[in-house]
Amino acid sequence: MRLLKTALVAGALAVLSVTTIAAYAQDTKIGFIVKQPEEPWFQDEWKFADQAAKEKGFTLVKIGAEDGEKLMSAIDNLGAQGAQGFVVCTPDVKLGPGIVAKAAANNLKLMTVDDRLVGADGKPLEDVPHMGISATKIGEAVGQAIIDEMKARGWKMDEVGAIRVSYDQLPTAVDRVEGAISVLKAAGFKTQNIFDAPQAKTDTEAALNAATVVLNAHADIKKWIAFGLNDEAVLGAVRASESVGIPADGMIGVGIGGAESAINEFKKPAATGFVGTVIISPKRHGYETALNMYDWIANNKEPAKLTLTAGALAKRDDYQKVRKDLGIE
Repeated sequence: MRLLKTALVAGALAVLSVTTIAAYAQDTKIGFIVKQPEEPWFQDEWKFADQAAKEKGFTLVKIGAEDGEKLMSAIDNLGAQGAQGFVVCTPDVKLGPGIVAKAAANNLKLMTVDDRLVGADGKPLEDVPHMGISATKIGEAVGQAIIDEMKARGWKMDEVGAIRVSYDQLPTAVDRVEGAISVLKAAGFKTQNIFDAPQAKTDTEAALNAATVVLNAHADIKKWIAFGLNDEAVLGAVRASESVGIPADGMIGVGIGGAESAINEFKKPAATGFVGTVIISPKRHGYETALNMYDWIANNKEPAKLTLTAGALAKRDDYQKVRKDLGIE
């Protein structure tokens, strides 16, 4: 009888423990704030963060905050909802001190994704856990892919123009394009053949407008390469090249991200000047950050201060395999 009572008590405690954990998970609320909610990359991050929420049973609050005012309001809103923490890709990294202060005021744990916060001195806020991209390495991969494609086509570098689709107010954008340029220069590409095309926003339309200016200003150049912050930047340059009559075999564009827009480009019946993309896994950036935040809240397991992810080059003929290898499909 004593053994039966002991077993019953142990069983009851086990059920109570599981019930308590489940109830705690249901009470856990985590925000996931992104700067451009309409972009496929951030849609994918949210999708994979939702997976983590379903697995662990917490509530995920997805918020789009395109500017600093909306971001600060979003943090206050999360505090009012009783959230315990949030993951954020800020519209402006220089808002770092303000975001940290606002999170503290609302008693919210804070983790950043994609873009790392900086302080008043422009240096990263290293106390805030961050999952980002090794921007320079990914840029170098873009540069190498372009070099390899130029060699495959038998292009002479002296006859080629490069469109640097730039968004220099974002540090990771600078690191990516400079990484590509460093590889191009090391291979013998001339600095004077690299033309800056500053975009007003990080979308395809803004990149198209910026690249068109460069192409019109250098109409004597018939072969072009293009690189930038993301797939949209390079797709804009490719669309611009098409609009001025440059054929697909006269353009080599390599993007970054592996967004739906890039995949759709590969699916077109005929190849375009968009020859490849260095795919970054939104699964890690969405799923892992949400899971890390949950573990921090539920188990007091603080995430690593800095986690940098890498990418893999995908082209028209192998993008499905690359996506599968990265856990995207």
